[in-house]
Amino acid sequence: GKAFRNEIAPRSGLIRQREFTQAEIEYFVHPQKKAHPKFAAVGSLQLELLPSPQQLAAQPAVRMSLAEAVAAGTVANETLGFFIGRTYQFLVRAGCKAEHIRFRQHLPDEMAHYACDCWDAEIEMSLGWVECVGIADRSAYDLTVHAKATNTPLIAEEPFEVPVKVERYGLSKKAAAALGKSFKKDAKRVAGKLDEMSAEELKALKATAEAEGKASLTVSDCGGSDTFEIANELLVFEATTTIMHVEKYTPNVIEPSFGIDRILTAIYEHTYSVRAKEGDAPEEPPPKKGDKKDSTADAKPGVLAFPPEVAPYKCVVLPLDMRIVRECEYAGMRDALRATLSEQGLQYKVDESGASIGKRYARSDELGIPFAITIDEDCLKQFKADAASATATLRERDSTRQVRLPLSTIAQTVAQLCSASSLTWDELDADFAGTGADPKVAYLKQMGVEEALSAAVTALAKEKPADPMKWLSARFAAL
Repeated sequence: GKAFRNEIAPRSGLIRQREFTQAEIEYFVHPQKKAHPKFAAVGSLQLELLPSPQQLAAQPAVRMSLAEAVAAGTVANETLGFFIGRTYQFLVRAGCKAEHIRFRQHLPDEMAHYACDCWDAEIEMSLGWVECVGIADRSAYDLTVHAKATNTPLIAEEPFEVPVKVERYGLSKKAAAALGKSFKKDAKRVAGKLDEMSAEELKALKATAEAEGKASLTVSDCGGSDTFEIANELLVFEATTTIMHVEKYTPNVIEPSFGIDRILTAIYEHTYSVRAKEGDAPEEPPPKKGDKKDSTADAKPGVLAFPPEVAPYKCVVLPLDMRIVRECEYAGMRDALRATLSEQGLQYKVDESGASIGKRYARSDELGIPFAITIDEDCLKQFKADAASATATLRERDSTRQVRLPLSTIAQTVAQLCSASSLTWDELDADFAGTGADPKVAYLKQMGVEEALSAAVTALAKEKPADPMKWLSARFAAL
């Protein structure tokens, strides 16, 4: 959601603003049980870590696995390490370059007094290393403060597998009742402070009261800071033993906090590049005075290489040229394709402008659209003959490679490429590259038929038998 701060000098685009977008996770955990059941899934990640000792010694970041960092105590516990690992995976999957991500531990003078440990995910941009995510073990501070302010116990209960005997040293029931009569409205504050004190502290307080007839107790809470004088006869303590069936505790909280605007800025910077034109000529000398210079001559196409999962538009539909648009079958084919794209939940664009196909490819690349579906003459001819056999070209933005796929399944393929599916472009390219328009050839290749046919034809040409067909039949019969 939206967050606000009194930023005196907003600057650097989305980096420093008065109003910004923030996302947080509040993960509650037992104070003494901070192992995480899924830590093994991220424990092997090799990360650039900048611990506090390295910073104080002016040393560079170290590269180690999260499992090593937790085992060495560099990262306080597994739960904190788990969220560091998941944060790293999220940033990389969103489009940030792994080699420009590091995790920096807070220095002693910047660590919050209540925090057990705190790390910042920093991303290197044109402005240097920028803090984008904070991951902190805030101990029980938040719930403790809220509980005091609202006068409501914010505790968790966990049943013991085996009942536990607990010895307690504190005020007797009669002393607690007498304390209420003496301090009235402040009795709860005084009793609460006494409950927080250890047995040693209570015994020392009792010794002071016996020596002086009274003892001073300072209570600092949301009600303020006050000192109370407690008479010796009110400080009656006793040791009791109770059997506990349920453990009550104030949970600690692990809090990853994401600065969405800063992460978005990093994604823009890390995914943008300028694609060199094919056959770029060497740099020409500057024009002479008075000569007119074509402002578009030096323009090079920019590319936003958004990962398909996060790209706003997943694909663009392009007719090869205006002749395709004028064909009467084109409109029906386009509308059917748009319907299947919508059924797959894909955001797409249609570019039927008169610009060349290369310029329209460049436009979609600048918008970060990962895939382009091109309808050409072959596609129209196939559609006229048999709509079910029609194929179209699918182009990938980053490699600019193209494959031909069945028009009826191309939307489903794009949906797989743009989701968490295991299908990758390299796998698709390996299956369909050079197979022409017919995916059946991909099946023959996958089953080894293509290789067997090629070997047979090579052997046939070498031996030159009198009856080639009989020779081929005998060869395949022997397989």
